[in-house]
Amino acid sequence: MPTYTTYDTVGIKEDVSNTISNLTPTKTPFLSLIGSDTTKSRKFEWLEDSLADPKDNAQVEGFEASDATLSPPEMRENYTQILEKTFKISETEDAVDQHGRARETAYQTVKAGKELKRDLEYAYIGRDQAGVLSTSDVARRTASATKMVDADVTVNAGGAAFTEAHLLEAGQKGYTEGAEPTYLMIKPTDALVVAGFTNAAGRTRDIDGDSRKIVNVVDLYVSPFGEYKVILNRYQLSSVAWLLDPSMWKNVTLRGWSRTPLAKTGDSNRQMLVGEFGLKNTNFKSSPLITGLL
Repeated sequence: MPTYTTYDTVGIKEDVSNTISNLTPTKTPFLSLIGSDTTKSRKFEWLEDSLADPKDNAQVEGFEASDATLSPPEMRENYTQILEKTFKISETEDAVDQHGRARETAYQTVKAGKELKRDLEYAYIGRDQAGVLSTSDVARRTASATKMVDADVTVNAGGAAFTEAHLLEAGQKGYTEGAEPTYLMIKPTDALVVAGFTNAAGRTRDIDGDSRKIVNVVDLYVSPFGEYKVILNRYQLSSVAWLLDPSMWKNVTLRGWSRTPLAKTGDSNRQMLVGEFGLKNTNFKSSPLITGLL
């Protein structure tokens, strides 16, 4: 009698894991580091001031007072930007049993929220975008981070690859202007360059003989001008690198993220996620920028 095997049977239950694996990255380093603020207007403004340069200051006894030359603060401005994502799910899709989620609408809502957070990170750090105050047919745009850095703390690499010399020059410029950045934020390929700093003349990589482990990564760069934690940002503009002081940057909210069910026009449901935000740098000399990178 032939053996009855699984190749002969009909109706074997599928083994489908009740989870959904999403490999798409969702971390937003810049947004996670910076602070927050609120506004009640599409255009928001703030004042930036600085101290006078130090000078030789010695007076004779009985000196006559003379008035110092005063300078007013500088008015800065930016605009809020509306971000949205709308999706439509049929009533049947929400009614049937699904692997990995209870209801499709709930799953897609969470997914859309993560996508919008990445869109906001990209608007702030992934573009070289000037602020645009909208008209009735032109979308309002917030100025990106690259538009909020003073020329005195900017290094132009001129189309060359990122080097340690660029980093030190930016650190020196920032130090001269009083900046105190704490992070070096770079694109992933520049992380290989920074790891290569350990192979420069007179330096060696950390080789642990006991664990047979080679360490070739730089988590903290200590320079003559400060210490910088190294952080990767896969969304940032590929032509720049940052010495970032996150305490000076704010994610400004006019309208926080909200979900709105849209008008029903048939046997489906439409959901819209929307929010309105803008970027603020309270001191344009606080975060030195390296531009023009290959």
